[in-house]
Amino acid sequence: MDELEKMLLMQIADLHKVPDGAYNIRKNGEADGRRSTPHIRIEGRKDGKSGIDIFVSGETKGESVHIPVVITKTDYREKVYNDFYVEAGADVLIIAGCGIHNCGVETAEHSGVHTFHLGKGARVKYVEKHYAEGDGNGENVMNPETVMYLEEGARMEMETTQIKGVDSTARTTRATLAANADLVIREKIYTHGKQYAKTDFSVQLEGDGAGADIVSRSVAAGTSRQELELRIDGNGKCHGHSECDAIIMDDAHVIAVPALAANCVDAELIHEAAIGKIAGEQLLKLMTLGLTEQEAEEQIIKGFLS
Repeated sequence: MDELEKMLLMQIADLHKVPDGAYNIRKNGEADGRRSTPHIRIEGRKDGKSGIDIFVSGETKGESVHIPVVITKTDYREKVYNDFYVEAGADVLIIAGCGIHNCGVETAEHSGVHTFHLGKGARVKYVEKHYAEGDGNGENVMNPETVMYLEEGARMEMETTQIKGVDSTARTTRATLAANADLVIREKIYTHGKQYAKTDFSVQLEGDGAGADIVSRSVAAGTSRQELELRIDGNGKCHGHSECDAIIMDDAHVIAVPALAANCVDAELIHEAAIGKIAGEQLLKLMTLGLTEQEAEEQIIKGFLS
């Protein structure tokens, strides 16, 4: 790996070297390294689409898979399809994400569709980070789509973070949960300048005992614009909670559109939402400790998105 690739991998996957365990590193549309393990098998797709299939056996316990994407070209666009087949009883950490370094004047774009099939009682923690930079004027675009199918008793935790530098993003998440399945999602987004971010969550709680807990936190600064649509459908004796909290600064715009649909008398669904600026007393308290107003704002934002 060259120094630029190492830097991007550190930003999106906390990698300082080739990871232990299973991994697939993609750079500018080509495989830049791949390893399978006895319990986790990674294969190229056989349907003609760009991407990989990841097979996680039921014997997997406490293992990890890294599948980062790195783009260092301008005037480059790709769409990748990755499918995960997690057998019943497996327990695995999956670390994904995309890093773009665009020093040209054209657009660099990565769109990824990740589809998860979790067997009965499977456990998955999925961490996804998006980061972009560059000293050119080209736009950096990322459009992640996540589709999840959780069988009975399965659990998935998803942490998704947009760190910085992404000019436009459309983030789509779809989930269908069977009985006693559990889904936890934590989203963090920061936009500034003229950036645009749209998030669209839709969760179907199909079986009795299914549950979802979704929290989105965001900060919109400059003239950036954020849109959030969040829907939970309760189709059985289930429980769902969604929360969207946003800090708005400067001349930014934030739109939150929550929706709950109870299609069963025993469905319990809750939504919370808040959009507002940084409280003056918070700034004042930190400034009395010697911080400038800008430093105080940065500390508050860091704590809010941590």
